[in-house]
Amino acid sequence: MMTIDEAFRKFKSRLELNDREQKNASTRHNEVRAYIGTKFAIDRSFLTGSYARHTKTKPLKDIDIFFVLKETEKHYRSKEPSTVIVAFYDTLVNEYGQSALRKQSRSVNVDFGIVADVDDNTDYRVVSVDVVPAFAAGKDYEIPDVDSGKWIKTNPEIHADKATAAHQAYSSEWKGLVRMVKYWNNNPKHGADKPIKPSFLIEVMALQCLHGGWGGRFDYEIQGFLSTLGDRIFDEWPDPAGLGPAISNSMDTGRKQRARELLSAASREATIAIDHARKGRNGEALKVWRALFGPKFTLS
Repeated sequence: MMTIDEAFRKFKSRLELNDREQKNASTRHNEVRAYIGTKFAIDRSFLTGSYARHTKTKPLKDIDIFFVLKETEKHYRSKEPSTVIVAFYDTLVNEYGQSALRKQSRSVNVDFGIVADVDDNTDYRVVSVDVVPAFAAGKDYEIPDVDSGKWIKTNPEIHADKATAAHQAYSSEWKGLVRMVKYWNNNPKHGADKPIKPSFLIEVMALQCLHGGWGGRFDYEIQGFLSTLGDRIFDEWPDPAGLGPAISNSMDTGRKQRARELLSAASREATIAIDHARKGRNGEALKVWRALFGPKFTLS
């Protein structure tokens, strides 16, 4: 029977992107970038978000692509944020069809019609990408935020640098722990509504909640991480780049209360799993971890 550490390391590995997934992701985002480049004046485009930071979990979806518009497109900046979102949406409809597209507050989601199976496998294919219009603002960027009706500043390079620093400070285990909790957040047993939204908030909280260095045991680290997330979900969590609105702003009191309850329950389940392992019941411990996380956590 697998040890708890072996099971977690296999789980960690199964959440990492393999060569086939990276190849499909490259094909998809280059396809979208090439098409957008024929319709808008683009200064440059690049991957951002959790995919670029290597904190993306499975199934692989919502890969962020930043499109930095040239000065000739500056007329969009003087208009309501919804204007550029609608312009990108209308353009993408011609290529992918209306049923594949969804307007979001800061991006347009392009769904490729890939459905994960019961084990969260997609035959190594990307489910969707998020197309984000942007303008350069010195060393930073401005992106539309339809919900607030404003253009907001951001800097994905700073986000990436902070994630890299945290990963190195945590014996290169930080990103794996973040992916695991993001996968827990995606568990279908939570229903259509993820406990923590956006999932980037997990990463932002992890910059502070995972502290003191790697303790050497995944089960203890996860139990402590879930517990701390539950304790601090009502805190305000600013943009790590110090530019945009607080990342926690998208969760109202009701959402935060639900997240606290689910995180506290998950922490208790983790404690039960740890107790099983302490008493030599590895098989029972693995079953609890599997129920907690979902199908990517293997029992053998």
